[in-house]
Amino acid sequence: MNCRLCGSTNLASVVDLGATPPCELFLSAEQVDEPEMTYPLHLRLCTECLLAQLPPLITPEETFTEYAYFSSYSTSWVQHAKDFVEAQVARIEPGFVVEVASNDGYLLQHVVEKGIRCLGIEPSVNVGAAAREKGVPTVTEFLSPETGAAVRAEHGPADLVVANNVYAHIPDVVGFTKGLRALVADDGWVSIEVQHLLTLIELNQYDTIYHEHFQYYTVASAQKALASGGLSLVDVELVPTHGGSIRLLAQPAGNAGEPTQRVTDVLAREKAAGLHELAGYTEFARRVAGVRRDLLRFLVDAAARGRTVVGYGAPGKGNTLLNHCGIRPDLLSYTVDRNPYKHGRYTPGTRIPILPPEQIAVDKPDYVLVLPWNLRAELTAQLSYVGEWGGKLVFPIPHLEIVEVKS
Repeated sequence: MNCRLCGSTNLASVVDLGATPPCELFLSAEQVDEPEMTYPLHLRLCTECLLAQLPPLITPEETFTEYAYFSSYSTSWVQHAKDFVEAQVARIEPGFVVEVASNDGYLLQHVVEKGIRCLGIEPSVNVGAAAREKGVPTVTEFLSPETGAAVRAEHGPADLVVANNVYAHIPDVVGFTKGLRALVADDGWVSIEVQHLLTLIELNQYDTIYHEHFQYYTVASAQKALASGGLSLVDVELVPTHGGSIRLLAQPAGNAGEPTQRVTDVLAREKAAGLHELAGYTEFARRVAGVRRDLLRFLVDAAARGRTVVGYGAPGKGNTLLNHCGIRPDLLSYTVDRNPYKHGRYTPGTRIPILPPEQIAVDKPDYVLVLPWNLRAELTAQLSYVGEWGGKLVFPIPHLEIVEVKS
């Protein structure tokens, strides 16, 4: 295995989660009795450029041509996007905005409302169709240098290019970055949001490791990745989404100013945590094993006491957790999800049925295991009714926590 950023063969093991199916390939009822392909899920660190990465065992086409994730089902994420649009419009007054991996128009709908010209580039056919139904102009493409150049030739350069939660999803990080550079005006801005490897390591967020996330960034490795495509990091913001993310603000090399003090400060935090060398990663696998043992101990004990446990949510991260822990319907009878696309399907690998959220109120379980733990505040409010019958919420990450809720 060679590093996909610098080509080095010096890759060290960070954590090996065994072999699992791709996390978004939910099974239909007809597929439950059929075999599934599984792929190794082994995170490694390039000791040369510090890029944490998985081997590219699946292609983006296999995952994203039809996709089960619709961003708009998270109320807090839509609000986060709206706040971002408000701030960027006030900061740079863009005349043309392009979003890469624009999903169902969750962000660009706010740009459309302001009367600003925009375009979404979304590879998933079904999700892009939902965006167009909202009135968000969207093309169905994967970003490459050629796609970026073609969009620029037809629509002109973008004053702002947004790439939220996609920079980890592309195996050709250099080609994708060159595509971003092709889209953006010479004096324009690129804004990227991606999970911060610092919080992933510090808070045991190992369930965010899955096959469609090909790499995991510190600010140090993100700087190198951006430079590979002709972009320079100017500023960084720490944002709370997805358990802790970084917003990277970059401009074309040659026109970018010096990095801000915030860049210097975050780099210093990473270095203090040991993440600019291999030593900072050596204890992570041991802590991951502890999370697994604690969750399994709770579920086995609940079953032995005759307590009912169901899940809330069917996110990709949840499928990493369920598969790594070996959780089956005997320990988690079902999970629910707001996305109708997933209803009547089964989680990959573990084959736990996915039902509408209303089923929880019908069955009144003793415990609800919250799989999208990153939406803790939002979901604690949504699930407050569980307290009516004395039910409790269970959060598995960063450590097992059982929470009483008030209805």
